[in-house]
Amino acid sequence: MADNKDFYATLGVAKGASEDDLKKAFRKLAMQYHPDKNPGDKAAEAKFKEINHAYDILKDPDKRAAYDRYGNAAFEGGNPFGNRGGNPFGQGGPGGGAGGFEGFNFGGGGFSDIFEEMFGDIMGGQRGGGQQRGYGGKPGSARGSDLQYGIEISLEESFKGTEKTIKVPTFSQCEVCTGTGAKAGTKPETCPTCQGQGRVRAQQGFFTIERGCPTCGGVGQTIREKCTACGGAGRVRKEKTLKVNIPSGIEHGRRIRLANEGEAGANGGPAGDLYVLVNLKGHKLFTREGADLHCRVPIAMSIAALGGTIEVPTIEGGRAEVKLPPGTQTGQQFRLKGKGMSMMRSTARGDMYIELFVETPVHLSKKQQDLLKEFAGKDPQANSPESQGFFKKVKEFWGDLTG
Repeated sequence: MADNKDFYATLGVAKGASEDDLKKAFRKLAMQYHPDKNPGDKAAEAKFKEINHAYDILKDPDKRAAYDRYGNAAFEGGNPFGNRGGNPFGQGGPGGGAGGFEGFNFGGGGFSDIFEEMFGDIMGGQRGGGQQRGYGGKPGSARGSDLQYGIEISLEESFKGTEKTIKVPTFSQCEVCTGTGAKAGTKPETCPTCQGQGRVRAQQGFFTIERGCPTCGGVGQTIREKCTACGGAGRVRKEKTLKVNIPSGIEHGRRIRLANEGEAGANGGPAGDLYVLVNLKGHKLFTREGADLHCRVPIAMSIAALGGTIEVPTIEGGRAEVKLPPGTQTGQQFRLKGKGMSMMRSTARGDMYIELFVETPVHLSKKQQDLLKEFAGKDPQANSPESQGFFKKVKEFWGDLTG
């Protein structure tokens, strides 16, 4: 491999290329020049080693920084940094194993990352013995699953806020072994097959294939004597009782997160979260739209005609007076400011809207009927402007049809 090669040019990327761009370029070239796809082609083999060496340097931030500053001299046997003890990356440079194809180690180079990304599930599952990265757990540990629990509350409870006690069936950490899975007085031992790595390697032709350890199942530890309470699982199924604070003003469909109250993690991993989904029951008087309430109120025909005062209920259990003008019509709305729902994390409240509908009287006495007939007189529509306007349009419509 020529020492004066431009690693960026070898991969076909610009000097400022991102890690993703480097990886994509390497993936494409590695698949193109891989010896298995080019049997007997020495030029392809040499190109494959060249691009692998280039990617091995550029994927490492420290090596890349040294290369950007000093070029290929950073990885030669001589010391380009002055009298400081030779090559800062050790004997043979950071790509020391890439000098000859026979000694090429796919397990530690860039190609192993791509290969395992594409074929990891087939060759034995997750990397690192199945360890869930980002949780700081031991090899083989995994964060517990998140859970969701539905709860139903009334509109009044949503208005005031409330506290509910719930019982959630879940996996909890075994109290006997504290999640280790080992019998009391003992502890898990390092797996002798993988030495605690959770992964083993096997040579197959050009490849060094890494897979989950068959002895420990990728955990990295073995249990000689299992806990009798959990059977070695480190967690047991049980019903957990929790108190949930429901804030005032909460809306239908909102979720409340209870951190670390989900399922316990496997092999001592952290617990997941519990999400409480809040559903509101229907109400016999009010309907809710955001922070506003709507109430449909029937009124007598006499009150609608003459005007008057009515009392309407409020969500807190009180009463509010509404003055109606004479001639009130069905569908008219009246707004009661600040009589709606509470708002979450606020002292403000929504509004309440009263929608009226005029009720036609029924079961009239003979005297009432006579009074209504007298009221109607010869022109029943004389006191009904909307009816007058409508039937006027009807007559015009009929007139237009007859020409």
